[in-house]
Amino acid sequence: MKKMTYKEAAAYIEETPKFTKKNTLENTKAILHHLGNPQDRMKILHVAGTNGKGSVCSFLASMLRAAGKHTGLFISPHLVDMNERFVIDGQQVDDEAFLEAFRIVMDCVEQIRKEGYAHPTYFEILFLIGMVLFEKARVEYLVLETGLGGRLDATNSIAHPLVTVITSISLDHTEYLGTTVASIAGEKAGIIKEGVPVVYDADCPEAADVIARRAGELEAPAFPVRGEMVKISAMTNKAIDFLINSGYYDYIELSISSVAEYQVKNAALAVTALKVMDREGRFTDEMIKQGITAMRWQGRMETVLPQVIIDGAHNEAGVKEFLKTAKRLEADYPVTLLFAAVEDKDYCRMIETICRELSLEQVIVTEVGGYRSVEAEKTAALFKEFGNVRVTACPDVEDAFLKALETKGEGILFCAGSLYLVGSIKSILRRMAHD
Repeated sequence: MKKMTYKEAAAYIEETPKFTKKNTLENTKAILHHLGNPQDRMKILHVAGTNGKGSVCSFLASMLRAAGKHTGLFISPHLVDMNERFVIDGQQVDDEAFLEAFRIVMDCVEQIRKEGYAHPTYFEILFLIGMVLFEKARVEYLVLETGLGGRLDATNSIAHPLVTVITSISLDHTEYLGTTVASIAGEKAGIIKEGVPVVYDADCPEAADVIARRAGELEAPAFPVRGEMVKISAMTNKAIDFLINSGYYDYIELSISSVAEYQVKNAALAVTALKVMDREGRFTDEMIKQGITAMRWQGRMETVLPQVIIDGAHNEAGVKEFLKTAKRLEADYPVTLLFAAVEDKDYCRMIETICRELSLEQVIVTEVGGYRSVEAEKTAALFKEFGNVRVTACPDVEDAFLKALETKGEGILFCAGSLYLVGSIKSILRRMAHD
């Protein structure tokens, strides 16, 4: 393959869905074998779920770093730059490292296609690039987030993780994963390996039953985490203090730098996973506390400016958790909402729920997501239909964001509805900081 710039390589990867289809895990395993099976030289923590898996991964990586461990983190999706998906010791890999790994992977692909194997898919390429990057950096621990599902996910080519984690399960991507919570849980439970401990969110009985049954079939020690195991002791508009009393280990008092209550459960899942895999007791409570407090996760109830919070809630469960936090904060501050949606999400129900649950000061709607974008006027009409609120349609996302900043006054601005919106705002803030 010809030598490419970072932009050309990223464009090539973005184009792959147009000429590839979903491959079997055997295809991924064959390419990994040709790359020398880099995954076999890392201690891997494998995480799946519908909501919260990125946060759980970030909590795990932060705790490992606090313990002085050389740590890799593979996450998806990216918000602005493709190499956001590859993090080593808390730092996103640079363009040069990304390009070198891309070249190694694509040279391998050219060889393996001669043997009759398929060109890797978009996500496969990114996963393979990650494996090359993390091996070249000689990371000791790798926190690995699945893509869409679990059972058929490229990351499930990993045969021997230290622990698997399954976060909350809800209806999302039903066209690929199934139309019931149980069927989706079955796909996510596909990452469970024989004899490998699995930690999972057990607050949804329908999902928990499927996960527990699969763990039993594979004789995988199962550690359900339930809401009653966690008790919040204090909340502010900057942090939440809580304690975990799981029964699996001595209770521990922690603090997260987040306004989102749902991050407490995600932290509990991550702490339990670390404790479960730490048979020799090398990770002290102080390391855990430091890692949990230090964790920052892009685009999930993230405070990006004073009184400006972005949240990538884009499905029913995500919106439900977004509303919990927004309702708590609107008791003290007037709330402005900047909102955008894409066509393949149930944005009509999202808007109806938001209007029913929040007493909004104003709403500004915009457009993101390219061909999947919902027109601002269409979205504005729904807010007017479902709520008694001042609504402004502003199709240009930068104009909309600046207008929201200008008119929010002393209140809080939430930017929600789509990860595309979150990514767009991140880009705008980066430009503003550069200028």
